[in-house]
Amino acid sequence: MRSRFGVGTVFCPCAKSTVVSRFAPKSTLPFSRLMHAFTSKAIRNWLILAGLSAWGLLVVSCVTADRTIVAPPQIAGAKYVGTKQCAECHTDVAEHFTTATHARLVTHGAGALDTGCENCHGPGSLHVKAGGGAGTIINPRKSPETCFQCHLDKRSQFNLPHSHPLLAGKVTCSDCHDPHQGDAIRGSGAALASSTETCLRCHTQQAGPFTYAHGAIREEGCTACHNPHGTINDKMLVARDANLCLRCHLSTLTSGFNIGGYKSGGAHANAVGSRLSEGTCWSAGCHEDVHGSNVNASLRP
Repeated sequence: MRSRFGVGTVFCPCAKSTVVSRFAPKSTLPFSRLMHAFTSKAIRNWLILAGLSAWGLLVVSCVTADRTIVAPPQIAGAKYVGTKQCAECHTDVAEHFTTATHARLVTHGAGALDTGCENCHGPGSLHVKAGGGAGTIINPRKSPETCFQCHLDKRSQFNLPHSHPLLAGKVTCSDCHDPHQGDAIRGSGAALASSTETCLRCHTQQAGPFTYAHGAIREEGCTACHNPHGTINDKMLVARDANLCLRCHLSTLTSGFNIGGYKSGGAHANAVGSRLSEGTCWSAGCHEDVHGSNVNASLRP
């Protein structure tokens, strides 16, 4: 076997010299010669590379850890007093607070104590000294800025073109979230009903009951189609066109379907030129009753 480098010459990319073999059918490269090919420089380079890789994994694990480190709200001249001090007056809140998602928040530093309440309301010494009252403690219900200190992504969503009027002061975070008891994200996991009920407290027109309810609401809740914090789409829809519907109804399409209409002779053969061509399923007399209908199983008016 001949190559341009010579008969049976094998090059090891990490060695200074070449290892020569005649490729005899029954012969093998001696182990001692193979080990000799790895010079001290090559081994040193390998160790450096392995060390850098291990350090990189450590850095990535720290950066991608599921945790948020932020500075808690501050009140000039106030010091932390601890959750037990808060519980002496706010017994109704303290009774269930250990079950709350926000009870896991931790404040570090000298004198931080057990500051579950003060992580959101700020240090409470002045509030205690004054015997309670407004102006001595932070009330997140009055402003979402306290929530935004941790939930940075939600601040950006509320600044999108279509969102709940939180920044205008017409709604608050606590209208939909309960920071003092249970999971602050209502309806997560298997509790879909509570998520939908939260929306229907305000959006009563969509509550029904309907003879033909939209399955998305029954199975996934309102957030199947809407992002309650804000989107770039009208009505806070997570997609602006027929792609919203096709996320669930893709399996019901017939062969030849496209956004411009169905194949000739199909149920939507005249869709070309209609609003469906522009990407909507719920307009122009089609599936307008998207939340449910009492007269048509296809959610037509």
